[in-house]
Amino acid sequence: MSTADPTRFVLVGTSHPGNVGAAARAMKVMGFSDLVLVAPRHADVLVQEDTVALASGAADILVRARVVATLSEALEGVTHACATAMTPRDFGPRTHAPRALFPELAAGRQRVGFVFGSERYGLSNEDVYRCHSCLSIPTPADYGSLNLAQAVQLIAYDWRQALGGYPVTPRTPDPALADAAAVQGLLDHWQRALVHIGHLDPAAPKKLLPRVNQLLNRAQLTEEEVHLLRGIATSMLKR
Repeated sequence: MSTADPTRFVLVGTSHPGNVGAAARAMKVMGFSDLVLVAPRHADVLVQEDTVALASGAADILVRARVVATLSEALEGVTHACATAMTPRDFGPRTHAPRALFPELAAGRQRVGFVFGSERYGLSNEDVYRCHSCLSIPTPADYGSLNLAQAVQLIAYDWRQALGGYPVTPRTPDPALADAAAVQGLLDHWQRALVHIGHLDPAAPKKLLPRVNQLLNRAQLTEEEVHLLRGIATSMLKR
């Protein structure tokens, strides 16, 4: 396990090639790259058409992924293994919601492995016993069935958030807010327009304009919005 990415995703007994590809995509979009498959149903699963298609840009994860025969091999280098399964009834590791466990786990500088079972049977009790903790994604009591790749995505997201997350990159520049002078100019313009159409009586204005002033202040108008509203006032004055 590399120092830069001390996280491993382990898929045990995976049946469907598409789930392997989708899991690789889920990992990459959260910045993880270490994928190990334990005894998958298809020995060539990493190069199958469905796998590559559903990886959708995460082919590099598939190229570096490893296939091993046992869970013990897959967990080599891992200091804290998390089983994504129900805890066996007789005994076993404690079960946690991911967000409850992850902050403590992230602070401990562990080399973490997330272990997912097969689509049909999940993890065996013996595999769960090899793990330090169990994770249970909170779902409604009457339906908790998640697709394998969906479960990988949820765990990868919560784990990335616990490690610090990624900043959101703005797609548009922050708009320039209008200053008080621009808002006052807009109010004066609208006052003339409202008088012109007979909506405002200049002899008895009451509190119409102060209320509009408060409305505009709450709206935090941009410079462009001030120009837009003044354009409307100009059209009113031309009628």
